[in-house]
Amino acid sequence: MNPFIAKIIIDVARKQLEKKQVNRPVTKKQLDPLVRKYEVEVSHAIKEYIFIAIGVLSAGFGLKGFLLPNSFIDGGATGISLLLENVTSLNLGVLLIIVNLPFILLASKTIGNKFAIKSIIAIACLAIVVHFINYPTITEDKLLIAVFGGFFLGLGIGMSMRGGSVIDGTEVLAIYLGRKLSLTIGDVLLLINILIFSVGAYVLSIETALYAILTYMAAAKTVDFVVDGVEEYVGVTIISNEHEALRLMLIKKLRRACTIYAGKGGFGTSGESYDKDIIYTVVTRLELAKLQTEIDKIDRNAFVIMGVVKDLKGGMIKKKPMKK
Repeated sequence: MNPFIAKIIIDVARKQLEKKQVNRPVTKKQLDPLVRKYEVEVSHAIKEYIFIAIGVLSAGFGLKGFLLPNSFIDGGATGISLLLENVTSLNLGVLLIIVNLPFILLASKTIGNKFAIKSIIAIACLAIVVHFINYPTITEDKLLIAVFGGFFLGLGIGMSMRGGSVIDGTEVLAIYLGRKLSLTIGDVLLLINILIFSVGAYVLSIETALYAILTYMAAAKTVDFVVDGVEEYVGVTIISNEHEALRLMLIKKLRRACTIYAGKGGFGTSGESYDKDIIYTVVTRLELAKLQTEIDKIDRNAFVIMGVVKDLKGGMIKKKPMKK
């Protein structure tokens, strides 16, 4: 961390402790945990706002460089704003704030005030970027506009989400309605966008609405790619009588850390139960075939459960590559 910022953090932590314990000296043992806490909060905040800044600039490029000059629309709150911009005299920057404001108010109740504040900052920055920055018009080819306009817009939305905010408030509405109506977030977003595209087909043209669907699909796929990361991890649970041999294989041959937890077998006659060790590890999808091969070498009848892991932190998965 920057020495200047670190010094400010130490001074703030010291003053906070001095207020709590008047006329008593602040010790290093008391100061260190509070300094570490503030350092983590500040470093995370800096990283998150960098993500948001990149997201805002990317979304602005997608809007001004592709969609706006060609009267294209997208899904979500951005699509509503683009649709209104085509049928009213209001500026898109103003519309982005007006359309997203109800969703941000909903976010403060549904998710939290911190998330809502960061989101309104991100949306306000996007409105400023759209209004003041003159991006060049990249192309007039409709297919390229739909694909790459959606890509840059999706990149902006995804980066903003990684920064702990949104620049498209319909996702907040989807979370809220999903809880109330027992629907998935994807189902709610699909219904919202069907409505937007239907209005777009009526107000503009069917062709524009069809290209808007393509734009939305490109944006949605890009968001998934940015939020979930480049690598897709798989959590693997292995239940086998050869658990010790499997553990050694993971550690020595595949060079992967694993977790062992105790379990009891539930299959068999009434009252029959037996103890067994259950192994859990995480690998990338590209390494999955080798892992399955090594498991079969030890126990073809091993019970293996696999599930996609969206993200992970710590551990040894990125530090010790699997041997060739």
